[in-house]
Amino acid sequence: MKQRLLIVLLLLVGCMAVNAQPIEVNWLNDLNPSPPNGTFWPSVTKSVYPLSVGIPMGILALGYAQHNAVQQRKGWNLMGALAVNVMVSQTIKYTVNRNRPYTEYPLIITPYDNKETNKSFPSGHTSSAFALAASLSIEFPKWYVAVPAYAYAASVGYSRLYLGEHYPSDVLAGAAVGIGSAYLSHWLGKKLFPKK
Repeated sequence: MKQRLLIVLLLLVGCMAVNAQPIEVNWLNDLNPSPPNGTFWPSVTKSVYPLSVGIPMGILALGYAQHNAVQQRKGWNLMGALAVNVMVSQTIKYTVNRNRPYTEYPLIITPYDNKETNKSFPSGHTSSAFALAASLSIEFPKWYVAVPAYAYAASVGYSRLYLGEHYPSDVLAGAAVGIGSAYLSHWLGKKLFPKK
């Protein structure tokens, strides 16, 4: 577990030093049509926060409704991963202080009239989606949970690139933060609340 945490931290430190290089901007330009069209990818992006909160709360509520302590623990672990993810991603976001790609490069276009004003690195949407996917995979270790969860998280990351909201390194760092948050929360849960 300590090795995984160290790897995630090293990846984050390495990514924090990365500024968008021309190759990254060119890649983003290829993924970001001008202007982005359709409703599918904006819908994927908009689904992140309702699902990231709703799924853990649903599992938690079900656990309490059924008086199922195991289900309650899983719900709390999922909520913990979300909380850790938000704290870590927001701390990094305002420490690194990287502007959104469309503010730096006019060739990158976002379809939103009300552009996001918070910082770009790491992608909060992506980190939340990967925190949810990793947590679900830890708590429900079945392939039919992990595969769709990670496919959804990857589609969220792609949507952030397609919509011109983030650089590729923002999305990769978001995935690392989300997965790391889930494992950290799971580890903390076992240490702070050992099974009776």
